[in-house]
Amino acid sequence: MEKKKVLVTGASRGIGRAIAFTLSKHYSLILHASKPESLASLMDELGDGHEVLCANFSDVEETKAFCSALKKLAGPSLYGVVNNAGIALDKPLMYQSMNDMDKMLNINVKAPLLIAKTALKLFIGNKEGVMINIGSCVGETGNGFQVVYAMTKAAMVTMSKSIAKEIALIDKSLNIRAITVSPGFIDTDMTKNLSEAVKEKYLEMIPSSYFGHPNEVANVVQFALSAEAKYINGTNIAVNGGIV
Repeated sequence: MEKKKVLVTGASRGIGRAIAFTLSKHYSLILHASKPESLASLMDELGDGHEVLCANFSDVEETKAFCSALKKLAGPSLYGVVNNAGIALDKPLMYQSMNDMDKMLNINVKAPLLIAKTALKLFIGNKEGVMINIGSCVGETGNGFQVVYAMTKAAMVTMSKSIAKEIALIDKSLNIRAITVSPGFIDTDMTKNLSEAVKEKYLEMIPSSYFGHPNEVANVVQFALSAEAKYINGTNIAVNGGIV
């Protein structure tokens, strides 16, 4: 039987790469990165049955072209979208450049929004589909020096909730869901760059007493995509070790 297609954006490293590995066992993946060479080693490891579609989401015109290509490449076979691509450019808001703000808004908000717009049309045609938007714990708590980033991640939560409600208003019989998965502090390149003092500070806030592994987020995404999660809709799933 032909595998259903799932798009994973930002698949070249960290959480996105872990999601790609986990989902590759059950789905035919369309993997996104800004440049194809970023996905070369991953594609070699995953083997046949998956495709690459690249774009620089900081450029809205490239994102629009990406969405057109996605429609042609996936068509009615598209079952799932994992909007994972994101960027954090940490700085006090009063010193944040307009260029950096636009970059975060374009990658973290406009790209998922345009992809959702494209995917929902395909989902409605299929009468099924799952959209998973990757948020962040700071989308709920806020964080100093991450005003813009936190705002963009809060947008993922409200986007998922609104899509779920909108689909129900269009046609309650449609098996289409939208969910946010919000990681806390995960052991990726972003956390590796933190000083030991900062790491200790954050670890004190986490009842589980460790930084999560990307696979722990990927496993939640895999479950959320599955039929076993059919009653999970319009909500925000925290994968954060109980951070307070």
